[in-house]
Amino acid sequence: MKERILNDLKTAMKSQDKERLAVIRMVKGAIQMEELNVKHELADDEVIGIVSKQIKTRKESIAEFEKGNRHDLIEKIQSEIAILEEYMPEQMGEEEVLTEIDKAFSIINPTGISDMGKLMGHLTPILKGKADMSMVSKIIRERLSSRV
Repeated sequence: MKERILNDLKTAMKSQDKERLAVIRMVKGAIQMEELNVKHELADDEVIGIVSKQIKTRKESIAEFEKGNRHDLIEKIQSEIAILEEYMPEQMGEEEVLTEIDKAFSIINPTGISDMGKLMGHLTPILKGKADMSMVSKIIRERLSSRV
């Protein structure tokens, strides 16, 4: 994964694609910072986690820009998200996510909202990077509150 990012960085430099170059440099910097923090070379799943965080922050920025009516910035951020999503594994469909949630419910058999942590702990390794974890959390919360 890191090798792919470095190759894409070189390609963006050669083709003078300034936007792609800026996004890839930012990801590369975030990866290097994390490697310094954890003191080891990151595995692909850790790199995917970093890219996922970058996408999440940008989506949060879009929400803020919408409040400020800054459509020029929204378009820029959306194109950055599109570049970042190229490095993410194929996202699971909603049906697949719901199937995994159903499996977790049958394994853990939660009794209330207090079991939210157990469910998320079970699902995070399975779904991280493949599904929007905030959506997963929302679905679980809704199901748990309807059980009460």
